[in-house]
Amino acid sequence: MGQILYYNGTIITMEERNAPYAEAVLTEGERIKARGSFDAVKAQASKEAHLADLQGRTMIPGFIDPHSHFTACAGKNLEADLSEAETFSDIIRIVKRFIRGNQVAPGQWVTASDYDHNRLQERTHPRRQVLDEAAPENPLVLKHQSGHMGCFNTRALECLGIRADTPAPAGGMIEKDAEGPTGYMEENAFVGFLRRVPMPSIQAYLEAYGRAQALYASCGITTAQEGMMPLDLAPLYKALLASGILKLDIVGYADMGQADQVMDAFRENIRQYRNHFKLGGCKIFLDGSPQGRTAWMRAPYEPQEGQPADYRGYGTMTDEAVRDAIRKARESKMQLLAHCNGDGACGQYLDCWEQAAEEERTEREKRAGGRTPGNDRPVMIHAQLLGLDQLARLKALGMIPSFFLAHVYHWGEDHVRNFGWERASRISPAGSALALGIPFTLHQDSPVIRPDMLETLWCAVNRLTRDGRILGKEERIPVWDALRAVTANGAWQYFEEEEKGTISPGKRADFALLSADPLKTPPENLRDIRVLATVKDGERIWGDGI
Repeated sequence: MGQILYYNGTIITMEERNAPYAEAVLTEGERIKARGSFDAVKAQASKEAHLADLQGRTMIPGFIDPHSHFTACAGKNLEADLSEAETFSDIIRIVKRFIRGNQVAPGQWVTASDYDHNRLQERTHPRRQVLDEAAPENPLVLKHQSGHMGCFNTRALECLGIRADTPAPAGGMIEKDAEGPTGYMEENAFVGFLRRVPMPSIQAYLEAYGRAQALYASCGITTAQEGMMPLDLAPLYKALLASGILKLDIVGYADMGQADQVMDAFRENIRQYRNHFKLGGCKIFLDGSPQGRTAWMRAPYEPQEGQPADYRGYGTMTDEAVRDAIRKARESKMQLLAHCNGDGACGQYLDCWEQAAEEERTEREKRAGGRTPGNDRPVMIHAQLLGLDQLARLKALGMIPSFFLAHVYHWGEDHVRNFGWERASRISPAGSALALGIPFTLHQDSPVIRPDMLETLWCAVNRLTRDGRILGKEERIPVWDALRAVTANGAWQYFEEEEKGTISPGKRADFALLSADPLKTPPENLRDIRVLATVKDGERIWGDGI
């Protein structure tokens, strides 16, 4: 791969707020060789350099996805899509059509995903009777859009051995009535039983991985995440890496409960890329979903029929288990990500890290040297209802909040119903984090929503709900800072700030070509900007125009 000289466009380097642009960029192979004025950059190019005319369009660093689930995005291609369902009847019709269209034989498992009870006319989750009507001859599981809850039909309950006397695991719930399990489950119960559902073939997944990669690339993303990697994904990833189809960089986070086995399976990928995959750390879950009312809160939710007045959601791990996870991550020098939506879960994570930091200070008093507290760059995933009073503690620990800020649009009105206007206005407090100088990132938790960075940019700058209301005006942030959150800050979160995140000599030649300059686009029009092409390591992997 030779040299490419990009010119005649708007090139946003993401290096300096007051001087954000360059006239030209020269790449050589997988790396950026030079940037600056056209004449200065052209003087460094060889006679054989290919001239890439940007034709007035905008080039920025490739977007860095700070949190999503790459395999789950691939798996969606193998599941019935319930995202448009508005009633239980719609769910039944869609599942029946999927079984018929895919010629699913009786007895084979069927998975359907992306229903949202907040969007259903019934305003509740379907139970096994609904699912039995949808798939009378097949075990069927429905996955809520959040991924934190779902439902099994009668055949599925029988296959999994779930009966009236089956206990729910700690941090989970199996709903039961007078007839036994209703099929509905939450958190550790649902996730645990879902892992026992047979997976599609490796070949089917390889084809689905290809489609997932194209989706991410179409959104300008050049680095993506496998946000929760249990051991049963190892065979899929072995096949994926051997296939050679990966062009995006993928950063994986092992399920902490199986971290040793996952690290053994991918020893050559620990903290370094091999075949575009690196194992970056470990992941734990501390609570659930705010729109599903399982996020762990310090103060009660707004009242809802069927729940006690003091209902606060619930945690999924004990303090000791969290402290053990932190110790294990530090001993193995692996970054730790923790799913925390409610301020109760955020508080638990902060408490446990402060205890770990204190233990380290005590240990350093006994011996010279040692690591500096905070250089682990622990990540608080989602941090939706992170309290403003908790931000200073987070900063002191060097912890990175990765905000699921698009919730403001997609579920903002649901949060108002669940938490009241004041608390809902403070979800994803990016403005407050920015004021305190806390580096943060922004994500979509795909496949919960599409990995659309430009929609997230629009959400961060405008904070509009589906009903057009501004939710948390004081938490809006400038376009520059929103872009930094999905470029330079994303690289920082992954310890890759020397390799990615800005258009700088020596870094990877990872770019996205946009239809307009976000820095000069009216805020209300930001989500209308289109990704035209994506370049990874100097090679165009999606789109055209370069």
